[in-house]
Amino acid sequence: MQKPPRLTRDTALFLDFDGTLVAIAETPEAIEVPAAMVPLLGDLRDLLGGALAVVSGRQIDAIDRFLAPLRLPAAGEHGVQRRDAQGHMQEQRAPDLVRVLDAANELARVYEGLLVERKHAAIALHYRLAPQLEAVCRDAMLRVIDGQPQLELMHGKFVFEVKPAGINKGIAIDAFMHEAPFAGRVPVFAGDDTTDEHGFAIVQPRGGVAIKVGPGPSQALHRLDSPREVFEWLVAARDLFAAPAPRDSAT
Repeated sequence: MQKPPRLTRDTALFLDFDGTLVAIAETPEAIEVPAAMVPLLGDLRDLLGGALAVVSGRQIDAIDRFLAPLRLPAAGEHGVQRRDAQGHMQEQRAPDLVRVLDAANELARVYEGLLVERKHAAIALHYRLAPQLEAVCRDAMLRVIDGQPQLELMHGKFVFEVKPAGINKGIAIDAFMHEAPFAGRVPVFAGDDTTDEHGFAIVQPRGGVAIKVGPGPSQALHRLDSPREVFEWLVAARDLFAAPAPRDSAT
């Protein structure tokens, strides 16, 4: 894989959050947003004419809280929620998740180190603090959704998430690309997890750039090693955009 090219002013920039903009922490609430990240994203949004969106597994209100006072275009819960550049929110109806929530909570009561996260339309079972329980978590979640084709199990980094079937980050990015100010631009998407592969599959066939952050196999053709490298790449883009155009030398 190669390092990603420099951003240009006709870029439509899509960024995952955890593992891409911020380092993954032991729990979802323990992440730390670098102090310079919020003004950097604000600058890039303005320099790209508003064509910058966060595409995350988190809920949009959590993204807003961590990036306050910014309210960027965003897709939350892998596309269950989506807020366009005009601030209009679209949200899929939440399925019945009572049985899933009960099963996840029961596991968390029995096994130490599991964390249950209730989202608008999904249940996430985190096992980062108990990685030996991967198979236990997977099997329990598969059993509880058996016979429910409206639900699917998604496996991310130390998390199993039950969510509505047929929704993913690629669909969310595609929707943005049909709207101003993203339409007609070259899509660039950076993400770190298997859940970002749907997004990579959307941007590369459009002539865009897919960037895998961190280790692991991926269909992305470009790679950055860490959120720190993502930050440095974004700073370089901001500084290049903001630099005054060179003057022609006198003849």
